[in-house]
Amino acid sequence: MVKIRLKKFGSKGRPFYRIVVQDVRKPRDGTTIEEIGVYHPIEKEENQIAFNEERARYWIGVGAQPTDTVRKIFNKKNFHI
Repeated sequence: MVKIRLKKFGSKGRPFYRIVVQDVRKPRDGTTIEEIGVYHPIEKEENQIAFNEERARYWIGVGAQPTDTVRKIFNKKNFHI
């Protein structure tokens, strides 16, 4: 099964994440199928989230399931599944 989830980067106290499409059997920071965006939780509100909506729609269309956290991030950008 394929999920759209977060892959953690950054240092202690300054995290940032990439929004990735990944097999559920791989570890969080393992190999990914595709990177579709970024999430910077400590940036200003308008700079926190950036992702490719077209690719997200494609992956959801072929059966990828976003995690709860990614679903909330998508909803912040008014990208409803």
